[in-house]
Amino acid sequence: MKTSKDKIEETLSYYTFKSLETLNFINSNSNLTVEEIIEKAEELAVLEYKITALEAAKEN
Repeated sequence: MKTSKDKIEETLSYYTFKSLETLNFINSNSNLTVEEIIEKAEELAVLEYKITALEAAKEN
């Protein structure tokens, strides 16, 4: 059975992966529209917020 710390670590790993994936998508595409950049930046902001919250939860 997974502990809450294991679940936090697993979720943190997933969100970190998704964040890097989004960042790589933005950086590797030179022909994104303004709307696409804004959309991806919003996704990245949400992911970073979740990562920060999970890191804080992991410390407690």
